[in-house]
Amino acid sequence: MSDVESPAYVPGHGLLKGRSAVITAAAGAGIGGATARRFLEEGARVLISDAHTRRLKESAETLAAEFGPAQVAALPCDVTSEDQVQALFDTATDLHGRLDIVVNNAGLGGTSPLVDMTDGQWSTVLDVTLNGTFRCTRAALRRLKASGHGGVVVNNASVVGWRAQAGQAHYAAAKAGVMALTRCAAVEAAAYGVRVNAVAPSLAMHPHLVKVTTPELLEELTAREAFGRHAEPWEVANAIVFLASGYSSYLTGEVVSVSSQHA
Repeated sequence: MSDVESPAYVPGHGLLKGRSAVITAAAGAGIGGATARRFLEEGARVLISDAHTRRLKESAETLAAEFGPAQVAALPCDVTSEDQVQALFDTATDLHGRLDIVVNNAGLGGTSPLVDMTDGQWSTVLDVTLNGTFRCTRAALRRLKASGHGGVVVNNASVVGWRAQAGQAHYAAAKAGVMALTRCAAVEAAAYGVRVNAVAPSLAMHPHLVKVTTPELLEELTAREAFGRHAEPWEVANAIVFLASGYSSYLTGEVVSVSSQHA
């Protein structure tokens, strides 16, 4: 791994003060967890969800102890279940009276050569990563359209939606689908004042990634980065904050590469 130091953490500036947000796959130390923390630091109230109930409970308790129980709520949600997705968004509006921001972070990867990939492996990755983003985006847009006060959806894509990587056909196809979904949803949602954008990280290091990726591959991917290091999850979260805030008021249908190399 690289010895290049990460930059200093950027403090909050109240960019999301008074906003209500839903963030999926937000338990633990990955991009979703970092985004929840960044949103709280920027003044938002958050409803975090995850399919991992124990990790979700622990994350919610930690954040509530730091930012106050009124700012943090949690509800388990498997984004492959339409009923659970509907319950998540109903809870968000019941808790906070409104919905302003949705971050669709839930995704599932894996590594398999295409010639060895099973229908089950393909379908599982597509159902979580692409179909799950579709379900949550649809649920969000229905509620934001009815509310009449606009809003923001930010999807988590990946640079592999643009570039090839061996063993990632299912994940790359899903993330390319998320990019296309983002653009089409943005065109439709603009009519009722809702912006839809996405981030496309390259390599953000977190414990789960380390567990499912070989050290050799991580070394190779890190070496491709111009800064000679991986991104910290909070660096990706900063880009999500930007897209969720008024600073990106004229951006919609965009996929922002959060990478230190060309896509």
